[in-house]
Amino acid sequence: MSPEIMPSPQPGRRPSAIASVLTLSNLKVRAIFLQLLVVGCVIGIAWFLVTTTRHNLESRSIATGFGFLNRQAGIPIGEAILAYTPADTYGRALAVGLVNTAKVALLGIVFATICGTAIGIARLSKNWLLSRLAGFYVEVTRDIPLLLQLVFWYSVLQGLPSAREALSPFPGAFLSNRGLYLPSINLGFLHGLALFALIVAGGLALRNALASPLARSKKFTFASISAFILATALFFSGGAPEVDIPALSGFNFRGGYYVSPEFFALLFGLVAYTAAFIAEIVRAGILAVRNGQWEAGFALGLSRAQILRKIVVPQALRIIVPPLTSQYVNLTKNSSLAVAIGYQETVSIANTTLNQTGQAIEVIALIMSAYLIVSLSISLVMNWHDHAIQLKAR
Repeated sequence: MSPEIMPSPQPGRRPSAIASVLTLSNLKVRAIFLQLLVVGCVIGIAWFLVTTTRHNLESRSIATGFGFLNRQAGIPIGEAILAYTPADTYGRALAVGLVNTAKVALLGIVFATICGTAIGIARLSKNWLLSRLAGFYVEVTRDIPLLLQLVFWYSVLQGLPSAREALSPFPGAFLSNRGLYLPSINLGFLHGLALFALIVAGGLALRNALASPLARSKKFTFASISAFILATALFFSGGAPEVDIPALSGFNFRGGYYVSPEFFALLFGLVAYTAAFIAEIVRAGILAVRNGQWEAGFALGLSRAQILRKIVVPQALRIIVPPLTSQYVNLTKNSSLAVAIGYQETVSIANTTLNQTGQAIEVIALIMSAYLIVSLSISLVMNWHDHAIQLKAR
């Protein structure tokens, strides 16, 4: 048989390979086209909103821009870590509010984690009364709106005795309707460095202790011990720190460290509310670890507490950390409710700035940016920690 002869394509009728690739029937081309179309629509809508808003503001003779940040604020701020006077600018006032928000958020995260972990473990206790009390606390606290809890705790603090009849929880501490006064320690520069080194040492030790056995590293242990030795050396090099104990003078106390009723109510309410959610996260993470891990620990002769600390919790952390990050971010955002009880943080100072300057769009944009930066920072740190405790393939 003669080999079959294929007809050769006629000149000018051969399909173009490039044309067939660039048609919308190609899935990749269609996906890119749709994405470009969506991006173009978003840019067009944003441009329309910006131009319309600018035109409306100009027609009403409303000034725009962030130049107001350099003007004198005249806002009195009762609590400020940063040095501040009413003669400072609006930008300085907003920075003070952001620092106040960061302060309550960081303290709230630490205390809520400690309390939530303890309550979550208590719910798993074999003690019937302890587990039921923990469960009752979780259910009641989560069902009451946070705003009502903040107002309640603030009202409780306002009902405390006056300064002359202040309660003394322990020697040197006084609690009254004016707030909480605690003994303070005046630290020098070397003492501050020692405290920072001690925090680093504790963080490294805690990270290594809670990590899974395969993720633990000798370099973290060595770094933790080195930081602790450095902290000890710096502390003794700075000499004995001065202790300032508050004392009653007139109608109020003088000296010591002062915690206002607004800050105390806000911190207590945020911790109590968020701890209930963290308790459920911790309980769910521990229950997600298989029972075989407990049985293996008992077979090795370990106690229940040792199994929980050395075997179960390191494995449960891989489940706990992602939802825990969401609770940390929620706590930070919930701190904006402080405006209801008079604590001056980002939203409170921004509202005063908005009322005085009329720069609504700019001020709201600054509030959104501030909370976005703080929330993303928390997520970044927690994601780094989550990556550090994950099991690594050999």
